[in-house]
Amino acid sequence: MTPKTILNANEISTILHRLSFQLIEDHNDFSDTVIIAIQPRGVLLAQRIIDLLIKESYEVQFGLLDITFYRDDFRRNEKVLKANKTKLDFSIENKTVVLIDDVLYTGRSIRSALDALQSYGRPKSIQLLNLVDRRFSRELPIQPDYCGIQVDSRLNQKVKVNWKENDGEDSVCLFKNKE
Repeated sequence: MTPKTILNANEISTILHRLSFQLIEDHNDFSDTVIIAIQPRGVLLAQRIIDLLIKESYEVQFGLLDITFYRDDFRRNEKVLKANKTKLDFSIENKTVVLIDDVLYTGRSIRSALDALQSYGRPKSIQLLNLVDRRFSRELPIQPDYCGIQVDSRLNQKVKVNWKENDGEDSVCLFKNKE
């Protein structure tokens, strides 16, 4: 199956602006809110959101969360998982945490992130922002609070978010998994 482009660069830009303004509406001055990107795929999305918030004169505490050792498939297969760094230079105690990841699929990565966050304190609440929600593929009862686009896809398909910084262009593509 040739990759099908779901979103192009202009559409992604529009969605990122909308998501940023939704965050501004819901969190006012961000004094009680922190934004945490799930490593590795949520980082570029979160950085784009942070850049838009800064452009609108908002200061936001921003961190990176590694979930490698909290995954339920850790040490369950032959593939060696490479850990990333967690960078949380602030307390999440009594704060609203906005978790950011690129694609919400089964919900297992988000469950891992929720477990990992508990090691850093007890937030007042946790919200989820995803660029893509593969809504009919969920294995756990997890839903995004902020969503760029919902994509109906088959289990044998994969959604890939491409970022200009890594892939040369901003796009979201749907293609058939190699079996």
